[in-house]
Amino acid sequence: MRANPTPKRILLLASVACLLSSPALASADEHAPWRDRTLSAEARADALVRAMTQDEKMQIVRTWFPPMAQGKAGAPDDLIPSAGEMVGVPRLGIPTLRESDASLGVANQIEQRKGDTATALPASLATAASFDPEIAFAGGAMIGAEARAKRFNVLLAGGVNLTRDPWGGRDFEYLGEDPLLAGLMTGAHIRGVQSNHIVSTIKHFAFNSQETGRMIVDAQLDWSALHESDLLAFKLGIEGGHPGSVMCAYNKVNGDWACENRTLLTEVLRNQWGYRGWVMSDWGAVHSTAKAANAGLDQDSGAELDKADFFRERLSAAVAKGDVTKARFDAMVRNVLTGVIASGLYDDPVAATNQPIDTAAHARVAQRAAEEGIVLLRNTGGMLPLAATAKRIVIVGGHADVGVLSGGGSSQVRSIGGAPVEIALKSGPAASFARTTWHASSPLRAVQALNPGAQVSYVDGTDPVAAAAAAKAADVVLVFATQWRTEAEDLTTLALPDNQDAVIDAVAAANPHTVVVLESGGPVLMPWLERVPAVLAAWYPGQRGGEAIANIVFGKVNPSGRLPITFPADERQAPRPRPVGLANVAKDDSASNAGSAGGEASGFAAQYPEGADVGYRWYARRDQRPLFAFGFGLSYTKFAYANLKVAGGAALTVSFDVTNTGQRAGADVPQLYVTPPTAGSVARLAGFQRIDLRPGETRHVTLIAERRTLATWDDAAKRWHLAGGPYRAAIGHDAGDLAANASATLTEQRFKP
Repeated sequence: MRANPTPKRILLLASVACLLSSPALASADEHAPWRDRTLSAEARADALVRAMTQDEKMQIVRTWFPPMAQGKAGAPDDLIPSAGEMVGVPRLGIPTLRESDASLGVANQIEQRKGDTATALPASLATAASFDPEIAFAGGAMIGAEARAKRFNVLLAGGVNLTRDPWGGRDFEYLGEDPLLAGLMTGAHIRGVQSNHIVSTIKHFAFNSQETGRMIVDAQLDWSALHESDLLAFKLGIEGGHPGSVMCAYNKVNGDWACENRTLLTEVLRNQWGYRGWVMSDWGAVHSTAKAANAGLDQDSGAELDKADFFRERLSAAVAKGDVTKARFDAMVRNVLTGVIASGLYDDPVAATNQPIDTAAHARVAQRAAEEGIVLLRNTGGMLPLAATAKRIVIVGGHADVGVLSGGGSSQVRSIGGAPVEIALKSGPAASFARTTWHASSPLRAVQALNPGAQVSYVDGTDPVAAAAAAKAADVVLVFATQWRTEAEDLTTLALPDNQDAVIDAVAAANPHTVVVLESGGPVLMPWLERVPAVLAAWYPGQRGGEAIANIVFGKVNPSGRLPITFPADERQAPRPRPVGLANVAKDDSASNAGSAGGEASGFAAQYPEGADVGYRWYARRDQRPLFAFGFGLSYTKFAYANLKVAGGAALTVSFDVTNTGQRAGADVPQLYVTPPTAGSVARLAGFQRIDLRPGETRHVTLIAERRTLATWDDAAKRWHLAGGPYRAAIGHDAGDLAANASATLTEQRFKP
């Protein structure tokens, strides 16, 4: 067998034919079994594999990274550049796969073309803070629609890595520290993306817990603890979203690279969970041919970023030699096609031309997500909402005169309206592909629109003295504090940069009516907290963030966000004092860069003493009081819980009444925390529900605890074990509010994943 004969000619013809032909022009037999929609996606995919040539199969198991591709024809001029491309097989109706980042919108930071903008959602932490799967679904459906309209058919979305460290550079892209919340929310987001008949991934599988040395770190934790934490989030996301693909991570897991880790990719994902889509690598995450393929990797993504081209001539030779069996090679192809068919993409391919996008409707989706995700952290004396009678309003800092901050890296969306501020990085592992970028959604203009009779002015906040002087004469001051995070780099401190703490102190001393709005990708330290009456966590609020913030501050919207991540009072409360491996990674280490070619020279191990007790569970285990607990969030109204009843047996069921005891309509998120009877156990989130209530309205709520959050994983038996005995259930406003509680006895259970 020849290895890819005349690849340039074959790929040129295949790419052009697939991109320019419609299904009606394809030569595939409409009565062939792969066209039979009554068959399962896997059966149809299997029929396609049997009809394919060896060279056609080779096209399926490797994707190209267009900016660096050699030996592949470029895309037609009217196509927006993609992050990756798999060449299709037109004669069988197999579409070319055109991939785009990511969870926050159709990213466009690579080879950006004039006029290529997209709707930018707020940070995924904001979506998680809504505790509302409908918000996650709507955001996914929106970006999926835009991707399809731009002729992308695979979104590299679905980030669900748990936040283990409060300074994780990519934490803003993920959904917090709790596996139940993160898993349910990412499942809804993926379901929304795939409602457009395109593929979504779930990523980064697994245990990609830090950016420092992300391509050389060996993340180590016993498999039972992984199943009870990070893997549980992935399992819930896969159950809820049925993603067409799983993206394996850069790092090692317990000694093996994630993309050649048989325990992860075959034993867990395939055998235990029954997953039937395909496993794609992260870009630059492949380190071998036979080992990776036999471990469960189906597709090498962006192979130009690997240290060698493992899934081209080398894979062909490995199949010919028998190092990778023909059955395994065919399974790799079948898995890819199964994901394509199951998502609806095969039967409903994208159009041959770009389609119109309802940008106004999509902007409303982004704004609603921001409004539901903003968390009111402090509101002493009912400082907020601000009255419309304020005549002199001063806004300080954060470039709030022109826009709102966004996170950096491959998820970056250059949003509609452009980037009023963009700062290039001078050095560091993210310098080659990330920029500090603001969306053109001006809080200043939004405040002016809500207060047409007021004098609204802006001070840049670089000088504490000047900011205090401007604040002194104001009726109210809004200080915008920013902390930027990016893929490829972790923070080294949670303190606000650029002397912002001093500015806040000066302004608060000059004017007691000071509101701090935090734009960050995670927790920040607040040494000034007791001197400021009101604080909002706005995260990175997306392309309509200015309007969302103004609506919250002035009471057009009642805040309802809840923290999906613990805010520590001191950095020393975290399980690790700093990102692990800083000493192993040089300041400009390419091994941490998405554009690296492997960077294996100086690997190191990262240990996780918290085990399965991630986030708030670590704080409870150590009896530490954080600055703000997981699940915390205030409202402009009040909610009371009553009539708590707990029932046991095969399942833990909790029922109770929620009453809005205030004067405003608002949304509450009652949270069910359960403590198992096993020694050393702490309370963990086992259920939640977001409900909207009018003033004085009462709603009866019933929650059934997700039993896997209460069980332990028996790795020897490969099953869950739920201990029999009394379980304490509490309904609270957050993880630190467990006063309303009762117990019920559950029967012992052993069950498969």
